Amino acid sequence: MSPGGKDEKPFATRVRGRLEAVAAGAALLLAGVNAAFVRTAAGQRWENAALAGRREDETLAAARTADHMLDHITLSSLGVAVAVLALIGLVRRRSVLTAVAVGTVGVSLVLAEVLKRYVLRRPDLVDAPRRLLGNSFPSGHTTIAMSVLFGLTLVVPYRLRGVAVGVCALWATFVGAYTVAAGWHRPSDTIGADLLVLAVACALTALLARSGRVRPVADRPRPLRALFVIAPLSGVALAGLGSGALLLVESMFRLPPGDPAVPRLAYAGGHALAAGASAAVTLVLLALLRRVDLDRPQSPDEA
Repeated sequence: MSPGGKDEKPFATRVRGRLEAVAAGAALLLAGVNAAFVRTAAGQRWENAALAGRREDETLAAARTADHMLDHITLSSLGVAVAVLALIGLVRRRSVLTAVAVGTVGVSLVLAEVLKRYVLRRPDLVDAPRRLLGNSFPSGHTTIAMSVLFGLTLVVPYRLRGVAVGVCALWATFVGAYTVAAGWHRPSDTIGADLLVLAVACALTALLARSGRVRPVADRPRPLRALFVIAPLSGVALAGLGSGALLLVESMFRLPPGDPAVPRLAYAGGHALAAGASAAVTLVLLALLRRVDLDRPQSPDEA
């Protein structure tokens, strides 16, 4: 055993434990979001109001640009993104880490489609119009954006993790908000996708820890990362979740369903919650991997 062997095993065990706990918690929260917004009449009315509010308010910049932004998320762009993840990992000669990063994308997308098409149904509890009856939980576009971001976070070297997240995070976190602005998805669809990707990324990274492929890092303070990555994400998470929750309470519980202000407030609240949730789960993953290096040196057998 190496001189640091006694420290590495407990460290890997601690990392694995918290990753597994967050994966389980994210899965439970996903089920809770689905139960609250898809399987209750109040939740369905609120999300239908959010879709109606989007149609009524075409003046928001996000609503005008959302379709254009989302049109860039295609099978071709997904293939390019996965190829980039694989290339980074293979150039670094980290085949297991490459499998985890690419697997985060692949497993997340497969689970999203299976849940949406075969497992989760959307009962009609409020006599909604036919166009609102289709199940769209969880959001495929949000799943793509967040899983690519998380895969990149996992596969790059530790010293570049902040840069990688800084380059992609705000774009990825706002994809969920764009799906709401475009009327492609309900707010719960994007939150469910965020939680799904977090659960998958944590579960697969926990396998790395289980096999001892993590090590502690004595990280020095990085003020630029805090300023340009952590601070913006924290701002989006706090502002989005905070204002979104207030608008949700106002539009769902305080105003009568027929109030003309409900759709506008529901749309604004859903839009804010979608952005805030994506930023929040990104911060959770970064916190879990703080001072955790996934780039364990290769043994001669792995070279």
